[in-house]
Amino acid sequence: MVADTDHKSRERAAQECPDARVVEDYEVLLADEAVDAIVICTPNCHHIHVLRKAIPSRVRHILVEKPLCTTVEHCQEVAELVAENMGPETGRIFWVGMEYRYMPPIARLLEHVDNGEIGKLHMVHIREHRFPFLLKVGNWNRFSENTGGTLVEKCCHFWDLMRRILQGAKAVRVYATGGMDVNHIGETYEVNGVKKRPDIIDNAFVSIDFDNGARGCLDLCMFAEDRQHEEVHVVGSKGKVHAEAPACGEEGITRRDVARAPPLPPLPPLRCHTLTPHQFGTLPPRQPSPIYPLCQW
Repeated sequence: MVADTDHKSRERAAQECPDARVVEDYEVLLADEAVDAIVICTPNCHHIHVLRKAIPSRVRHILVEKPLCTTVEHCQEVAELVAENMGPETGRIFWVGMEYRYMPPIARLLEHVDNGEIGKLHMVHIREHRFPFLLKVGNWNRFSENTGGTLVEKCCHFWDLMRRILQGAKAVRVYATGGMDVNHIGETYEVNGVKKRPDIIDNAFVSIDFDNGARGCLDLCMFAEDRQHEEVHVVGSKGKVHAEAPACGEEGITRRDVARAPPLPPLPPLRCHTLTPHQFGTLPPRQPSPIYPLCQW
């Protein structure tokens, strides 16, 4: 069963799922006795409105797309509703779609971290260089009031992942700097009869201090490449592990006694490609860069 207020989306749903019942009002879906679980994938700012009705409803299980909500107050309200209506004794499941935890390379990275292989954790660095946000129905994702802002809409995955890697550590200090420097400049969209300019940032650096003494860093750029590429690096007292996603790759590196380690071999000549927006499709296949394990320090 599909509920959508956009008629074009309903038409497409009917074409792709001809056996499904397609309706405009989500409350019709919530009341349907045949529905056991729902997925909420409305624009971010509307999650709270649907959740206020869905959590106390007869529906047993709820998956809501990330981010949970666009304000702290709304997130707190949802947490209270879940505690009141979906406690462990009910057998109901409430989940926010933080799927990065379960990507194969990230799952392997977490195994290395959780088994203590790299020792006490000190640093987490996440880097994403990718293409701009894709178009959404009604261009709702061009405005921070709808999305919560880029560091919420896109990067909630990374804040969740940092806390998962650091086993629940809480942020105590945050420094962030970013801007809207390339994407969507000069664009205008009509919203309720008023022309508005996008206000979502397209690049940022964020540094975080955690209460267990570890540090986290995010490097985000949404105009650097024509692919989605993320790297996660975790450094501990005994070594480091890093993974790349959505490409499947992970590597663990351990560190030996620095005083007894042999010198590193000389570096090869540097290879460099200068990318412009018109050259993304013309580059030669990327060759793997040489890796010098830190265990040779």
